[in-house]
Amino acid sequence: MKVVMKRESKAGAELAQKPIPQIGPRDILVKVLATCICGTDAHIYNWDEWSQKRIKPPYVMGHEFAGEVVELGSDVTNIKIGDIVSAETHIICEVCELCRTGQGHLCKDTKIFGVDIDGTFAEYVAMPATNAWVNSKDVDPGLLCIQEPLGNAVQTILAGETAGKTIAVVGCGPIGIFGVTVAKAVGASKVIAVEVNEYRLNLAKELGADVVINPLKEDPIQRILEETDGLGVDVVAEMSGSGIALNQSLKYVKLGGRVSLLGIPSKDVTIDIANDVVFKGITIQGIVGRKMYETWYQVKGLIQSGKLNLEPVITHRLPLEDFKTGFDLMNSGNCGKVVLYPNKE
Repeated sequence: MKVVMKRESKAGAELAQKPIPQIGPRDILVKVLATCICGTDAHIYNWDEWSQKRIKPPYVMGHEFAGEVVELGSDVTNIKIGDIVSAETHIICEVCELCRTGQGHLCKDTKIFGVDIDGTFAEYVAMPATNAWVNSKDVDPGLLCIQEPLGNAVQTILAGETAGKTIAVVGCGPIGIFGVTVAKAVGASKVIAVEVNEYRLNLAKELGADVVINPLKEDPIQRILEETDGLGVDVVAEMSGSGIALNQSLKYVKLGGRVSLLGIPSKDVTIDIANDVVFKGITIQGIVGRKMYETWYQVKGLIQSGKLNLEPVITHRLPLEDFKTGFDLMNSGNCGKVVLYPNKE
């Protein structure tokens, strides 16, 4: 089968051939219909400091996908051949204290598709049946494969009170864009999008941001304080991973406010804990993936509500062979979600 391999410990990746994976008794084999490029994939492709510490090539990249089940393990009873599935991409141990107390998303032995094990930039992927999320067969697979990153945005926004609150979404890559539409859907009083790329800033506005700020053109601290009567925002959803953006957000979050961190910094970040955290009485949260499987049901409910505007988020659709074009688009910032099609004829 065709795959996109991270073969060496350096920037880039390559198209390669690899045997179709074998499955165990509790696994399923899925023909990949659509798979998305994520910000994490871009970190790995670019081989930044985070990737150099975490990633161990060679392996197949990618983790967001939707596909058709073509083979079942002997012990699988909850999935059928022909089902269209997406995946919770964090494979957990299921037996540790965290897994057994409803906090499996924090399992210390988690293995992530396309990060720790072979991923979904491939024609076929093997996965535990317990990680499969069965979808409707009449929905575009490109939309189905964005449920996993959408879940990241949902957990970030809903990690505390949101209704009637002012929310700054910092970093409007694909997950940040999802954060904007989720915040609007759950009743935020004002959504402020902060992003340096004009393409993505315009996309955030299209998806419902009440205020858009380019910090290269104006001071986000001053502007956000002006937009909030000098109080600051109730909630910061930090999606950028930028140390500068994080430090700015700690200045414009309200006293007693919440800062939820999803963005992955490419290198260590220094913050003023005394003045910007302790004396402000704020809460800082690290957001890891999606709660298993509470967030998936929240995503399903939000989609069924009809309040999420998802179509504009997918801006490019490419065959798997054109993955380099997809990563160039991600690095330029001139895109929303880029979907790859491994089995496109």
